[in-house]
Amino acid sequence: MSLYVLNLVLFIFGIRGHIPQNDDSGAGPNRSSFAASTNRLMRILAAAVVTVVLLSLVLWAAVWLAIKWL
Repeated sequence: MSLYVLNLVLFIFGIRGHIPQNDDSGAGPNRSSFAASTNRLMRILAAAVVTVVLLSLVLWAAVWLAIKWL
């Protein structure tokens, strides 16, 4: 399960797929600048959502542990 989560996070941040493999030059179909900027904006938004969710879970866990230990 953790491998899938790691792959998802790497995909969202756009890290995965930058290293050419099997003599792949990476030359793909030409995309318009609007499509490229939209894709980049969606990745930034997804990264922000993931960050907010993770910070919320950490805060919830800290409060829960503080209440439990009191």
